[in-house]
Amino acid sequence: MGFLSFIVLLGIAYLLWRVTDQLPDLIFRLSEIQRDIAEIRRRTSGEGNSPAAPVQSAQAAQSAQAAQSAQAAQSAQAAKTAQATSSSDETS
Repeated sequence: MGFLSFIVLLGIAYLLWRVTDQLPDLIFRLSEIQRDIAEIRRRTSGEGNSPAAPVQSAQAAQSAQAAQSAQAAQSAQAAKTAQATSSSDETS
């Protein structure tokens, strides 16, 4: 009976040694999973500093600038048309 207990004790010690040997890898993998989950939550909530966010804000700024320049061009064209109309009225 003593020999069987010794074998069981060796088996438990071996299993504990294997578990503790794999513990750093397990902790690293868990931290990677946590990081991925946090990134997914940031992307779905629209917040965060993901690499896509600066690109999207730059594209939004470019489209706003294009809209402003188009509006300025329309205003300039309307002013030219009004000036041409008023000058033609003065000559007649």
